[in-house]
Amino acid sequence: MAGKKLRKIKEELDVSKKYAFEEAVELAVKNSYAKFDESVDIAVRLGVDPRHAEQMVRGAVVLPHGTGKTARVLVFAKGDKALEAKEAGADYVGDDDLIEKIKQGWLEFDKAVATPDMMGVVGKIGKILGPRGLMPNAKVGTVTFDVARAIREIKAGKVEFRVEKAGIVHAPVGKVSFGVEKILQNVAAFFEVILRLKPASSKGTYVQSIGISTTMGPGVNIDPLQIKALVK
Repeated sequence: MAGKKLRKIKEELDVSKKYAFEEAVELAVKNSYAKFDESVDIAVRLGVDPRHAEQMVRGAVVLPHGTGKTARVLVFAKGDKALEAKEAGADYVGDDDLIEKIKQGWLEFDKAVATPDMMGVVGKIGKILGPRGLMPNAKVGTVTFDVARAIREIKAGKVEFRVEKAGIVHAPVGKVSFGVEKILQNVAAFFEVILRLKPASSKGTYVQSIGISTTMGPGVNIDPLQIKALVK
């Protein structure tokens, strides 16, 4: 049944067309057919070469309407900062005890924050956290002494992203149940950050292609020339 629905949607969708943002989001939401509340994801091909460090596009954005999922936050901290983290709503707080637990295979969290003084010991589990996208990083605000703010932002819907080898950035921008307007506002916030992060050494067209899709639905192509109208 799902296969038939997907075929019908693909027949109705003009894959050669680049849609305006609002129309693309409307199509993605309308063509969602799963019985669960599908996530809405955006994929952007950038005109950068991530092999060069100065062209590595990496950052974070607090989506105005969140992602539709509350992240489980782990904080590596000691003393007063550990207390601050607990009061700010961190799901797990600790230091060496958590590091040992993670070494043994425990990974029941979505984001990790660390105070700068903890990074020496957190580095010992870098090979575990790094490949899973869980390593705290100062560039996205997860290595900080302001742990309360970091926790609040993550819980509010902060999304981290980084360009892949092929020059593509992926990010979740909400759920189908959000409706078109809220998803568009999240997408606009995402592109404000993407545009701000354009490397000085990037030549030619920066945003080359954009696609939006739901978890089970087909991708809808968006016209990159529409970005300025979206973020104004």
